[in-house]
Amino acid sequence: MGSGAEKNSIGGVVGTATDSASAVNSVTPASLLVRLRSLVPTLSRGPAAVGRTVLEDPRVAVPMTVQQLASHSLASEASVIRLAQAAGCRGFREFRTLLAAATAQEEVSRPSGLPADISADDDAVTVVAKLAAEEQQALADTAASLDILALEAAADAIISARRTVIAGIGASGLVAVDLSTKLERIGLTSRAVTEGHMAMTLAVLMEPEELLIVISSSGETSDIVEPLAAALESGVPTVALTVRPRSTLTSADHVLIGVAARESGMRSAAMSSRTGQLFIVDVLFTLVFQRRGARARDAVGTSHRRLAPRRRRAGNQP
Repeated sequence: MGSGAEKNSIGGVVGTATDSASAVNSVTPASLLVRLRSLVPTLSRGPAAVGRTVLEDPRVAVPMTVQQLASHSLASEASVIRLAQAAGCRGFREFRTLLAAATAQEEVSRPSGLPADISADDDAVTVVAKLAAEEQQALADTAASLDILALEAAADAIISARRTVIAGIGASGLVAVDLSTKLERIGLTSRAVTEGHMAMTLAVLMEPEELLIVISSSGETSDIVEPLAAALESGVPTVALTVRPRSTLTSADHVLIGVAARESGMRSAAMSSRTGQLFIVDVLFTLVFQRRGARARDAVGTSHRRLAPRRRRAGNQP
């Protein structure tokens, strides 16, 4: 990276300092609440307290002044302003205007009568309905907030790489395996690694002609952060998938920010972030498939033909 380069406020391809100034003002009603949900866990205590208050019930926060929101959040007025700026707004007035529009949009898109949290007493029908609503919202939020330039750069990096190593731990490991399997299916050399020691071993031996993709919901998992640092030190191109726009993982060359569904006591961070991550994987794979063109189609066709006898034998078994 050049000396004047920096990431924009929501992750993505590296740009210059002047580029980031315009990126700050790119926030829209559709992306405001999305950004807040990702930002709040990364903020200092005061702005985080204001953010949690806003997210708890945005409709209550919309008519409040700076002083009222600060008092309601048990925080300072400066914390309110810092939250607005962190979300990408020029000030509180713009923040409140966008919040009002975002709240109205969510009310229209969310199925009526479906509260976000799942309780222990919900029956199966209610659980299915609530989860379906949350998954749909997570997909819509992720799609609305994705950095298209970062997506395209990540797809190009995969195409250019002699080998792609994809590292993820726990639930993120499932996402790593999914992407690796897809890439192998179209003839690209790929390896998923889901154990921290092996991820570090591979990272320190990688070469600049290869690519390291790291996946972590929090963006702070040491078994993922350390291999990323080793790869960057060796000049290995890197891509990161995370849901935290201010996490350590955003030091990667290309950063893809997913959106987690709202978390509750019964819905863990790993569970809620997986939807957005898998969606990004599907989009990324589709872009790679397009770029590989006939070679990708030939690879899929060859594997389909060669595996057909196995499918027939499996179908004939009692």
